[in-house]
Amino acid sequence: MVLDKNAIQETHYNVLNVKEDANYEEIRVSYRSAVLSLHPDKLLKSSETSNSNEINGERFLKVQKAWEILSDSSSRSCYDKELRSTRQDFLAAEVAEDLSLEDMMVEDAGEALELLYQCRCGDYFSVDSLELKKMGYSLLREGSGISILNVDTLPGSVILPCGSCSLKARLLISMDDI
Repeated sequence: MVLDKNAIQETHYNVLNVKEDANYEEIRVSYRSAVLSLHPDKLLKSSETSNSNEINGERFLKVQKAWEILSDSSSRSCYDKELRSTRQDFLAAEVAEDLSLEDMMVEDAGEALELLYQCRCGDYFSVDSLELKKMGYSLLREGSGISILNVDTLPGSVILPCGSCSLKARLLISMDDI
């Protein structure tokens, strides 16, 4: 299992289904599309169940709140700062240790390579090469070690939860690993 920064919370950007660097026009188009499909007046005419209408009503209110924040440049700027701060606090408080690819044990799991690092509780932090590939990091096994194939991939990190306890480790993927 891999946790990333988006696992922290549903953001206003997620609600409107736009990237965090979206411009005003992209946000406006996504907002209008969501409002047209979720508006309570439209839902009253549909033959959906009341439970579904209630869920859509809650979703409509989330869309409205997201638009209020993201459509105004000053409130969006404040929101972005708060979001970055929350993410940094979450990652800093929760990570037990930083790891590199060299720290990881490698096991061949058939179609994928499994990267493991033992937690102090005795279980393991783990990630497989298929999960890393989804993030843009293709791995190659070289003897007892591994290396990254993609020379155009940027450095990054992946948060790995322990299989048993609440500790997490950050796997740092740097340009030195390439």
